[in-house]
Amino acid sequence: MSKKMNFDELQRFIVPILVEGFKYTEEEARVTARVLVEADARGIPSHGVSRMEFHHRHAKDGFVTPGAQPEIVWQTPSSIVVDGHNGIGCYIAEWSVSKLIDLARNTGVGYCAVRSSNHFGIAGYWAETIAKNEMIGMAFTNTTGCAIPTYGRQRMLGTNPIAVAIPEAGGRIFMLDMATTTVSHGKIEVYDRRKKPMPLGWVVDRMGIGTTDATEFERLFYGDQRNGGQLFIGGEGEESGGHKGYGLGLLVELLCSGLSLGLGSAGTYAKGREAGITHFFGAVRLDLFGKPDELKSHIGGLLDCIRKSDRAEGQDRIYIHGEKETESLARSMKEGVFIDDATCAYLNSVCEEFGLPGLPKD
Repeated sequence: MSKKMNFDELQRFIVPILVEGFKYTEEEARVTARVLVEADARGIPSHGVSRMEFHHRHAKDGFVTPGAQPEIVWQTPSSIVVDGHNGIGCYIAEWSVSKLIDLARNTGVGYCAVRSSNHFGIAGYWAETIAKNEMIGMAFTNTTGCAIPTYGRQRMLGTNPIAVAIPEAGGRIFMLDMATTTVSHGKIEVYDRRKKPMPLGWVVDRMGIGTTDATEFERLFYGDQRNGGQLFIGGEGEESGGHKGYGLGLLVELLCSGLSLGLGSAGTYAKGREAGITHFFGAVRLDLFGKPDELKSHIGGLLDCIRKSDRAEGQDRIYIHGEKETESLARSMKEGVFIDDATCAYLNSVCEEFGLPGLPKD
């Protein structure tokens, strides 16, 4: 049965599974649990604790090396390149972002390319971490190959998300966090897990025909067949701008894989090899452009003009990017973090596998 759990309680529940079951270090488990639980709390179940199954599978398949330490392999006063040595993605991201913030504090700007990493959770978490330091924060990552280029049919690129966070007045943060595909792959997994048809226009099958069958698509995705995959923003062809979404996905690939000398999406998670995920982070201090308080107030004013503009009939609010997630997080901290039936069942099963206590009874 679905349930709600206190934010901190859920984190404490997840950590021993990662440590005892998946052999993460305590620090790797702590960071990973926090990022996963925060995704659920923000209303993003595609990247929440249901992703434990993803981490479990990769631990079994040898795609992660718990305990591996990231290493700076190239450095200038305002940039670093990090080799994650196939370690835990969330831990590598936290380590890299911490180094990046220090760079930007000293020089005004900082950039970081990362190779040989793994899934790092929601990109917006890292962009927001940077923005909380009165900086513009940027986070990008490639993913396993799951998307087809315009006019292609082979999975060559990932969902390749873009996240940019900009502080505004009142402690609020503008947060654009988006897959360059129509949806993240995690959302398809949610439909598969809940055995519901997904909307048409998210994916095409191996023949290039649109389908709503999430379960069948997941079979295709995890099989040996490389044809058929997710569509980029704008859909098929160029008529509705599919080539623009494809271009954004390719841009992310070049920033992450190109600048880190890392693997492209199509080469990640190959049997007998490392996961090979790549990231790119950026930080720009606000005071490069003026007094931070004045800038945040002005940015807030621009966003307030949008918030207060005329609404479409039947709509009671215009949202700024990141507001829904911030408000969901606040509710979750008060009311508890929601976990669906399928995720509860998985967590109980993995606890049984490793001899750990299951979810607490209501």
